[in-house]
Amino acid sequence: MVYTVTFNPSLDYIVTVDDLKLGLTNRTSTELILPGGKGINVSIVLSNLGIENTAIYFSAGFVGDEITERLEKIGIKTDCINIEKGNSRINVKIKNIDGTEINGMGPDISESNAEELFDKLVEINDGDILVLAGSIPKSLSDSVYSDIMEKLSDKDIKIVVDATKDLLLNVLKFKPFLIKPNKHELEEIFGVSLESKEDAVSYAKKLQDMGARNVLVSMADKGGILLTEAGDIYISEAPKGTLINGVGAGDSMVAGFIGGFLDKNDMEYAFKLGLSAGSASAFSDYLATKEEIIRVIEKIHCVVKYKLVSKEKK
Repeated sequence: MVYTVTFNPSLDYIVTVDDLKLGLTNRTSTELILPGGKGINVSIVLSNLGIENTAIYFSAGFVGDEITERLEKIGIKTDCINIEKGNSRINVKIKNIDGTEINGMGPDISESNAEELFDKLVEINDGDILVLAGSIPKSLSDSVYSDIMEKLSDKDIKIVVDATKDLLLNVLKFKPFLIKPNKHELEEIFGVSLESKEDAVSYAKKLQDMGARNVLVSMADKGGILLTEAGDIYISEAPKGTLINGVGAGDSMVAGFIGGFLDKNDMEYAFKLGLSAGSASAFSDYLATKEEIIRVIEKIHCVVKYKLVSKEKK
């Protein structure tokens, strides 16, 4: 079973605004209202691929109720933790203006709320996959993902982490199965500017040296990179297509990778399916269907594989 955890789920109000003018009234030309949050996006794409999973998330107020209703309507198995005060987030995403977003804060999560989550997670079985994805409310410490991994350290669970900066760095000592930084996040972590895929490989390797078993790097329209614990490195250009909606593309990449790994236990295939899922979502109005993902994977031909050779050895 695959479980996803979303601390900050949302209703995403995705709009197109033609000729946006600041300080004036603007009107939408297209709009969608969809359940969102990184872990929830992973659950939706996994479900589209036919992979059974459970979305675990915190829910508050009428927005939280609407998120649950919409998820259940599309067949997602939900397991929410109710928060008494506040409302879950509403995020506004202007899809035609360079990915411009206004994201809500979300409710505070108390210690007792967090403990309820921990109690759920300790019931996960050996062999399961757990996805920890996205931001957390300010009421929680940046150690919360690593706290979860510590509590589960005696179990044989493959943990996938898609998070930024300290949330990500704090988990590395617990050797997560997979992490998925994007190019911008790598640059932010190390304070560098990455000019090439080779540069990205170098800094992804630093994260691997810090404990990550496998590192998947999304580079938007430049493609992707995978460093495996076996020492293999896969590099691919992005498949060609028209960008329609970049929301959830990185989450789709995570879902595709997990789906490919579960299907064939093959890292190259998992990488290709991940890249295909991320691209297919970017080429779609919403998160990609299985049919859309399969159509895109047929366009991926340039996957380069090589072994990383230590510079200390001659």
